[in-house]
Amino acid sequence: MRLIVLCLITVAAFAQKYAGPVPPKEDLPYLLQADNLIVTEAATAQEQKGKKDEITYIISGASSSARTPLASPIFLLKLKDLVPEKLHLYKLEVKNGHREISFRNNKKAKNPEPLRLNIRRLSEGLFRLEVSDSLPNGQYSLSPDESNDVFCFEVF
Repeated sequence: MRLIVLCLITVAAFAQKYAGPVPPKEDLPYLLQADNLIVTEAATAQEQKGKKDEITYIISGASSSARTPLASPIFLLKLKDLVPEKLHLYKLEVKNGHREISFRNNKKAKNPEPLRLNIRRLSEGLFRLEVSDSLPNGQYSLSPDESNDVFCFEVF
């Protein structure tokens, strides 16, 4: 009898539908704060080649218009073309009135490591991305693999 009850509870838990807010636009991450959605700043990072196989990606503006006080932000993403598993989170540096991040192409270089994200499917085409660790105050960017598209936000 207990096994039947446990199976019914398990089936009921998986059958529950997501009842929270849904992003109005596809392929654009939204910060989730309580039941409010804050759209991230969508931009295209400009590539600037430097010396010794260094590439710097530059985003205009010293800070993002999307801001959150949460050190472990949560994002909602309604999908069309983006693949949530290919999104990477990076901390950006603010220099000379813009945000940037640099990578080197040689094997010995210490490139910035992406910060960890937990990805969970909420319903068909709707995903929740949670930052695993606490983020210090600063500028951040979600970016798909092999793309200059960025979705920026600030933790304050």
